[in-house]
Amino acid sequence: MLATKTLAEEILDLKQERRAVLLVHHYQEAEIQELADWVGDSLELARKARDFEGDVIAFCGVWFMAETAKVLNPHRTVVVPDKDASCSLVESCPVEPVRAYRRSHPDHVIVSYINTSIEVKAESDILCTSRNAVQIVNSIPTDKTVLFLPDRNLGNYVKQQTGRQNMRIWQGTCVVHATFPVRRLMEARDEHPGAKIVAHPECPEAVLAMSDFVGSTSAIIDWCVRSEAREFIVMTESGVGHSLHKLAPDKQFHFVANENCNCSECPYMRLNTLEKLRDALLYLEPRVELSEDLMRRARLPLDRMLAVK
Repeated sequence: MLATKTLAEEILDLKQERRAVLLVHHYQEAEIQELADWVGDSLELARKARDFEGDVIAFCGVWFMAETAKVLNPHRTVVVPDKDASCSLVESCPVEPVRAYRRSHPDHVIVSYINTSIEVKAESDILCTSRNAVQIVNSIPTDKTVLFLPDRNLGNYVKQQTGRQNMRIWQGTCVVHATFPVRRLMEARDEHPGAKIVAHPECPEAVLAMSDFVGSTSAIIDWCVRSEAREFIVMTESGVGHSLHKLAPDKQFHFVANENCNCSECPYMRLNTLEKLRDALLYLEPRVELSEDLMRRARLPLDRMLAVK
């Protein structure tokens, strides 16, 4: 009698049959990260999506990330485990107000965080991620007014870091990072007085002010791994713990609960499961389908971002 394949074995077999690559964000469940060809943040995965050879991209993250992969790979099939894996930042920034702003302020530069819909990206001048947002804004002539969207905490952080005065900031927030209360961080610091505090720039300003390091998800991982410190309080989505424990098994990492769920998990990211991933590779659904015109217009600001070194 033949042994029944595990879900992981089914996925690996389907990946080979489909000539697929599996791109996985750090905020996914550990069992999905273990199957990935690459685990990374938005910028890293955007570059991997552009540079691989194969027919199918299975993107385990949220929908806007898969849209970005499709723009970079218009002739490849891009699938996701769950089409409902959205993002509170995307939902806070519908395209019509952005179009209206563009009409009213044609001379302003719209800088869109990668956490936006493909329609908003198509209305933008250049994109950024949390890893390169300061660098992107610094690349824009200082006489230009910048509209930064949609994350207000990241926008305020960038404004502070660049010293830029002519910068307008959209008022969206991340359902995870924006709800980390500083009082819980203070409690964690009291409980772990020797720990270094690392935070994602989508966190509230008071949290960032207490941090020893502020950076993107991958930058946080790199900093913690290289640091001589042995203990860390990590102010970002707890899925990053998988990479941290793999790369620095001798160190301790503590995660602080936010106000929404009394946890530090993104409800959208956690919609993806092994079963859904297996089905996405089996049926090639849900599939990202975008019009040629939309991809062409969104590709320009995306390429501008990727060209900034």
